[in-house]
Amino acid sequence: MANTLDRVKEWFDRNFQSEKTFDLGPFAVMAGLIIIGFIFQIANENFLTPLNLTNLLSQISAIGILSVGVILVLLIGEIDLSIGAVSGATAAIMAVLVKTYGVPSIFAILAAIVSGMLIGALQGFFIVKANIPSFVVTLAGQLIWQGVQLLVLGATGTINLRDPLIKGIANELVSPWLGWFIGMGAVILIIAHTHKRRASRVKADLPTEPFSMTIARVLLISVAILTVVGLMNIDRSQLSQGEPIRGIPTAVLIFLSFVVIFHIITTKTVFGRHIFTIGGNVEAARRAAIEVDKVRIWTFSLCSGIAACGGIVAASRLIAVNYGSGSGSVVLNAIAAAVIGGTSLFGGRGSVWAALLGALVIGSISNGMDLLSFPSSIKFIVTGTVLLLSVIIDATSRDRLKSSGKG
Repeated sequence: MANTLDRVKEWFDRNFQSEKTFDLGPFAVMAGLIIIGFIFQIANENFLTPLNLTNLLSQISAIGILSVGVILVLLIGEIDLSIGAVSGATAAIMAVLVKTYGVPSIFAILAAIVSGMLIGALQGFFIVKANIPSFVVTLAGQLIWQGVQLLVLGATGTINLRDPLIKGIANELVSPWLGWFIGMGAVILIIAHTHKRRASRVKADLPTEPFSMTIARVLLISVAILTVVGLMNIDRSQLSQGEPIRGIPTAVLIFLSFVVIFHIITTKTVFGRHIFTIGGNVEAARRAAIEVDKVRIWTFSLCSGIAACGGIVAASRLIAVNYGSGSGSVVLNAIAAAVIGGTSLFGGRGSVWAALLGALVIGSISNGMDLLSFPSSIKFIVTGTVLLLSVIIDATSRDRLKSSGKG
């Protein structure tokens, strides 16, 4: 028995704790999602139904988009607490331009996004040039932009959105055949990218993860993608004589598009490499002739621009903007999603895919507790506990990397 345990330990050390180690974080999060789904399905048989899963993915889209912006800021070792208020204020700007001033919806949407980027650039300027901690600047920004939102909306407090373009942003359904095409295309791209990346590392004699784990990861992701597409293509109409309701909501595709686009930006561009370098060691970045201040301002600008996009998606889904848009637990859930998904609070480590994984965890927990009619108090406690555990894991992992000389 002892010899068997020794062999298991030796295998584990060789594959997971050697110089060839790899990030187990995504596997842990996906395992957590499976456990969450299993528990809530036992507690309520409606949790894994196509209707509820589609609603769940639509619900997390706006928070997930905001989380993408949060991840960019976290990667440079900063924080942005104003994203919720920015999303609400820019959505209000869009709504007023369309409803009150009759501006074409496409120009109102662009105005909202540009406003968000200008807000982020302004906050980034104070953080960088005045050397004020981002926590303080964005906390002040949260209050300021909430005030702007109230001023823009005026006494009515709520603006209903009837414009077809704005309504369709989050509420249209992609036809089943196109959903399968997108899903199969994603699987093929993942397989090709994984093969190319592994082959290039082997050719360069760089450490690679065990081949079995590569296969397991690709298989798990592929099965998850095709399962989700299949579930969303099942008829979700509740009336037996009603028209079939099937297909992927456009809000979900928009969220996934943000994840893919900013994953490419952070991993395949010079700007993305600069973000990681600054987050890892800002002084080393300066010595490498990286324009640190410029990159930091641009990162805050992008974060707020993305927050504006999240606000637009949220407004489209609810077909309205009101005083509560972007408020409440929106900012905390977006930050929690980034951290739970594996992005470090200490900068320089993480992936934009954390927005998807983290948002799924946060959304699944919230959705499951809603189905079980849990009070808000329990929901806050559970979500906060999950976030705390994620931060503890992040801090422990960082200390381990430092002690091994890799951090």
